[in-house]
Amino acid sequence: MGKHGGAKPKIAVYLSDGIIFLAGAFMSLILVWSYFSVYSPSSNFTLTGSRKNGEPSKCSGFDMRFDPPDTGFYDDPDLSYSIEKPITGWDEKRKQWLESHPSFKPGSENRIVMVTGSQSTPCKSPIGDHLLLRCFKNKVDYCRIHGHDIFYSNSLLHPKMNSYWAKLPVVKAAMLAHPEAEWIWWVDSDAIFTDMEFTPPLHRYRDHNLVVHGWANIIYEKQSWTALNAGVFLIRNCQWSMDLIDTWKSMGPVSPDYHKWGLIQRSIFKDKLFPESDDQTALIYLLYKHKELYYPKIYLEAEYYFQGYWIGVVGDFANVTERYLEMEREDATLRRRHAEKVSERYGAFREERFLKGEFGGRGSRRRAFVTHFTGCQPCSGDHNPIYEGDTCSDEMIRALNFADNQVMRVYGYVHSDLTKTSPLQPVPFDYPDEPW
Repeated sequence: MGKHGGAKPKIAVYLSDGIIFLAGAFMSLILVWSYFSVYSPSSNFTLTGSRKNGEPSKCSGFDMRFDPPDTGFYDDPDLSYSIEKPITGWDEKRKQWLESHPSFKPGSENRIVMVTGSQSTPCKSPIGDHLLLRCFKNKVDYCRIHGHDIFYSNSLLHPKMNSYWAKLPVVKAAMLAHPEAEWIWWVDSDAIFTDMEFTPPLHRYRDHNLVVHGWANIIYEKQSWTALNAGVFLIRNCQWSMDLIDTWKSMGPVSPDYHKWGLIQRSIFKDKLFPESDDQTALIYLLYKHKELYYPKIYLEAEYYFQGYWIGVVGDFANVTERYLEMEREDATLRRRHAEKVSERYGAFREERFLKGEFGGRGSRRRAFVTHFTGCQPCSGDHNPIYEGDTCSDEMIRALNFADNQVMRVYGYVHSDLTKTSPLQPVPFDYPDEPW
């Protein structure tokens, strides 16, 4: 289990504060639209092994059929998954579970379960369900390549915690359901992995319990509600995080002071354009008002696109593709055919050979790690009116195909045109050194 305390190192920020603040002001308009959708993040894509000669099923060395009869925390009738009832002693409970399930202990300090979801009803937009399916496929692809479990919820776990607040009940439930995992990784349904090789630098977060994309100076100097984005975050599976969720949700719809919290947030963060208390501004409020308590444990990631606003990403797909192909022309190791199971070896090679020390913002040689289609509302189709026509859906398809090329390359095919999902083009043997 990871460490839960420590001081926060300084974060290098590569864009000027002024540009970031202007971008934040613009983003506030975008986020208003993005926040009025229902995220009710149910199928669990955990791999299971086969039974042979009566032996227990195993997956990656896990004994999937062993659960000792000794009484554990799951047997406590007072333990509740509900967002309204706090959890205590969680670090010790997790430790005891891992001790009694020793096959899950190796590697547990870096184990991740990804959590995502969408609303429980069919989409209003004719293309909405298709886009959500493809966005989910994108996350499943990433998790399969990197060995993460993934959980998808399309139901509210609390009737009041809807829209952007729906993520907190499912994140808490996932923490309880997965004591073997050190991290729970929430990813909004409209966020797309556009670098399928990159892995978060978990060593950087060893003294922190929450990782979000954001900037400290925008919180403490500008007091902007766009100082961070709560649509993608890593949260450590520990008691500190349980306590954070309990405090965080107290500004949500389950609170009798819900209306009051909206007024308080707008009184501090003047660029917040809608009156309701929301999860993102609530988290910024905790950082702003209780810096000594939360800032040392929350890592504001700004050195790469932990999540990047799509408008600043999609226009560079052609250039970044060419940059990555040039790396492959330069070193044959990256052109070598290989099994998908060993894809991380080649991503690590590219990182060391070509990208080490390269920051991940606009103008970088890196692909954006996660591209977030904030304000697009793919399910309802009620996108921000500043986006013309089918711009959102068209660019989501391009982003999905851009990411899919990185997956399908291992299967021998790619999209030769990012605007077309099918058919795919066979890849020549020594591509890209060998032309089409």
